[in-house]
Amino acid sequence: MSNNIFNTKDLSQISNRGSDLQTVEQQIENFKKGFPFSDLQKAATIGDGVFQLTEKELDTLKAYYNKNAPLKKVLKFVPASGAASRMFKNLFNYLEELQDGSKSKYELLADKGFNSVSNFISNISKFAFFNSLEDSLNKEGKSIESILEKEDYAILIDYLLNKHGLDYGLLPKGLLEFHRYYDVSRLAMEEHLVECAFYSRSENDWALIHFTVSPEHLEKFKEELKQIQNIYEKKFGISYDVNFSTQKKSTDTIAVDMKNNPFREKDDSLLFRPGGHGALIENLNDLEADLIFIKNIDNIVPDRLKESTILYKKAIGGLLLKLQETIFKFLKELESTGSSDNINQIIQFTQKDLNINLPLDFNSKSIEEKRAFLFSHLNRPIRICGMVKNEGEPGGGPFWVKNTKGETSLQVVESSQVDADNRDQLNIMKSATHFNPVDLVCGTKNYKNEKFDLHKYVDPETGFISIKSKDGKNLKAQELPGLWNGAMANWITIFVEVPVVTFNPVKTVNDLLREQHQ
Repeated sequence: MSNNIFNTKDLSQISNRGSDLQTVEQQIENFKKGFPFSDLQKAATIGDGVFQLTEKELDTLKAYYNKNAPLKKVLKFVPASGAASRMFKNLFNYLEELQDGSKSKYELLADKGFNSVSNFISNISKFAFFNSLEDSLNKEGKSIESILEKEDYAILIDYLLNKHGLDYGLLPKGLLEFHRYYDVSRLAMEEHLVECAFYSRSENDWALIHFTVSPEHLEKFKEELKQIQNIYEKKFGISYDVNFSTQKKSTDTIAVDMKNNPFREKDDSLLFRPGGHGALIENLNDLEADLIFIKNIDNIVPDRLKESTILYKKAIGGLLLKLQETIFKFLKELESTGSSDNINQIIQFTQKDLNINLPLDFNSKSIEEKRAFLFSHLNRPIRICGMVKNEGEPGGGPFWVKNTKGETSLQVVESSQVDADNRDQLNIMKSATHFNPVDLVCGTKNYKNEKFDLHKYVDPETGFISIKSKDGKNLKAQELPGLWNGAMANWITIFVEVPVVTFNPVKTVNDLLREQHQ
């Protein structure tokens, strides 16, 4: 393939990005053949793939975590590279429509499509960034009060979104003020520092947290951290070890035209695009920790609601540690003896506690073959995924899925992975009782305390192709298997129900007006 479509300049460009020709050729092949849709077998439900913890179990697991976690290296991993621009989509649209001049500000605000803008303006004083916005306007001799009196709403929105004001339209969510405490407001990043002080501190009072950020925002994150780190270290009697990483250029995927030929820029160079959040499996793979909690940057609550979050974080962390202890014990037994009695005990644990399905011909296999199968399926990274009852929020859900090898396992599946033309598959998708709020705890070390190579547990057939445009031309873009979807497809996966109060994402600016964020 390379002899026909890539020249010397292309090969140099690929190499300079840290990628290799074989990977790029495989991406082009993916465009040609496409990715198969997920083969849903049924929704995972309570008692059939989703565990529901009793109050007694919660207390037991919390106590287990409190006793054992401080002896471990616990880290919180926060994907925080997303720009906040999508939060303000309707506000941007309002400014564009106003500039267009076809409708007055009154006509626009009366339009149902701009209800959210009216809601935003009516409740402006309730946002945590209100004081900062007012300070920004005061520097220019303006005030929010006079702007509201004159109904010059565009000025208010302009100063919120653009560079001469707060520049929120270009900042990442992590650097926005989310919550107000009396006369002090906290950034989303700050809330993660606070939360992690309660469940990811080690025996020597260190708390580790890792943010993945966009390269253009890295220095700004570091500047903000300098301003706040000492405040929370004193407040909680803790020392933070905060690190940042950016999505690697080597994980960008090549774009193609509608005929699956490499899409070229005006200067004839190849176009590469970010590979989606699945690229972060690289960042996760680089981390050294015994226990890694994963939580999105915008899914945080003020202090008054943190208690449930902390309880369930400790519970799922405790469950992972308990399961890991048993898994490691059994792996050592499989490696040394593997008598029939041990095999039966391990089989029962594998099916009942880990929800791992055995092949239909398992009983006819020899002891050696059974041991090899069990060892292979137990010696993997493990993740506990919090699952919230489905109340109509967008997001992937827990399902039993059959892969191309005919193996059925628990997976987090997004709607984009399901064939919209297949009624049976859509019905299974709609029958989901829970969805994934991206609340995970992961064990990425094996029974010998060695790091797993996470690349080995990705299902490469779970990528996604979408249609985009560049310079007025359509192109195909390819996303890598999602971080908590295909990138973790071959991990040991446990789903646990968590309360909806632990899930409070901020997708639009008006989500900050929800009671949970006030």
